[in-house]
Amino acid sequence: MPETDLKQRIGERFREVNGDHPMTGADDAYVSARFVALEKLCAVRGRDADEVRRLMLGRRLPLPGYLRSDGAEMVPGDLFALADEAGGVELLEAWFTAHWADPVAGKAEWDAYLSGQYVCLHSVTPAAIRRKDHLTAAISASEDEPDAGSVPWSERLHALVDELDVLEPEFTAYDRLRFGGPTSRDTCIDAVRARFPRP
Repeated sequence: MPETDLKQRIGERFREVNGDHPMTGADDAYVSARFVALEKLCAVRGRDADEVRRLMLGRRLPLPGYLRSDGAEMVPGDLFALADEAGGVELLEAWFTAHWADPVAGKAEWDAYLSGQYVCLHSVTPAAIRRKDHLTAAISASEDEPDAGSVPWSERLHALVDELDVLEPEFTAYDRLRFGGPTSRDTCIDAVRARFPRP
């Protein structure tokens, strides 16, 4: 399949997953500062970009995190790191899903990983995904704790928020469009800090 067809199919799949939302200049700048064009990453890593696109379309590697407004497929700089750690692309799914004791949860996370939407983490690893899930759940449940509002509670809450802050990037306006509302940074970091200032 010619490169233009593969690139077009990636674009179509990307819009199926994320919806068709325009990227602004600010979105492009944010993405360019934090991600790398697939073509450039493949050139640096000695990979064939079309073969990588085939792996994406075949659900062996994640889709790009963003399509810049010039059409560039923007991917994390460590796109191949998990496959390398797993011992190759063909072993990646089994290696990845094994990080969850529940096979159903593992499969759900694998599907989420393949969507390319894990732009909510600086580094997308099973450990980081699990930690983010734990932190957002703990922060969301914190108001129901018996000592809610006390100084020790506030210190525990802010420790959780600070840890999540390290894991997550800032996000861009495009993310709020494709995710249909506030991001986890909006709800679990910025809103919590505004509502419960440090003691």
